[in-house]
Amino acid sequence: MPTNITLVELAHRKDPSGNLATIAEVLAENSTIMQDAPWTEANDTYSHKIVRRSSLPSGTWRTLNKGVTVESSQTREFTEGIGMLEAYAETDVEIVNAAPNPAAFRMQEASAFMEGMAQTFSDAFFYGNSNTDPEKFSGLDVRTNALAATTNVIGAGGTGSDLTSIYIVQWGLNEVFMVYPKGSTVGLSHQDMGEVTVTSATSTRPQTAQYQAYRDHFQMKAGLVLKNPWSIARLANIESTGTSNIFDEDDVITLCNRMPREGAGSVLYVNATVKTQMEIALKDKANVNYTADSGEGLAGVPMLRFRGMPIRKNDSITITESALT
Repeated sequence: MPTNITLVELAHRKDPSGNLATIAEVLAENSTIMQDAPWTEANDTYSHKIVRRSSLPSGTWRTLNKGVTVESSQTREFTEGIGMLEAYAETDVEIVNAAPNPAAFRMQEASAFMEGMAQTFSDAFFYGNSNTDPEKFSGLDVRTNALAATTNVIGAGGTGSDLTSIYIVQWGLNEVFMVYPKGSTVGLSHQDMGEVTVTSATSTRPQTAQYQAYRDHFQMKAGLVLKNPWSIARLANIESTGTSNIFDEDDVITLCNRMPREGAGSVLYVNATVKTQMEIALKDKANVNYTADSGEGLAGVPMLRFRGMPIRKNDSITITESALT
């Protein structure tokens, strides 16, 4: 089984100077996905081609002196797109130069931009749709947008306007992983563009009003690859309010058992509402599904687990999803 290497680990390996590692660490602090996802270099510049096996040879029982039919497996080729996310940070030179450590101050100011990029990345991970927004990669929602009794998408029964989902991802280079463009340095770049003249137009100042600022350019290139379509699952149509049609633990167990190796190594992504419900269930003395690792989560926060699988809260998961049918 290939080793799963996160974006932060890749950045440390490929950029010993630490510049990209700092960016990757800030992104990971603000995106639970980047804490879990393995990353690898794509086999093309702005896309990644994969082959999925669509059928297996079944073999033939035979008797002596009788042959068997020659068989072959069937495969299909898929292309996963890579999106490009960018941001510019501009800070007045007077503010920067007045700081005790101008370089550290600029990085601190830029961290807000990187935090925003991490949020935008998370939004695309769940709700990106390259069919309608070709500049993005396709996320989990568009790949799991229909209910079926025998697939890895089932519903909790909700039909209102306050619906959400639990997304289950089985990370791995043979299952689900992230890619960065071929030949790039982990898909991250930071360019210190130095001091530039910028325009500051307001209602009381003309369009030509200008001042000097330090400019930084940040770029992130990423794509989501679904090597095995059974390695993602979704419990949809969960009501975020009330007591009916809320998430059912039995549904989560059902989905995990439909995944490869019964969901071993998976991560559950939920919003604050569902995570709160899960943590309340943890207090039940009869609980057998939930555990909490004291102090082993991010920044010492206990890691909630469902049957051993980490549960990550992600604020990108909305409570306004459309009902799946």
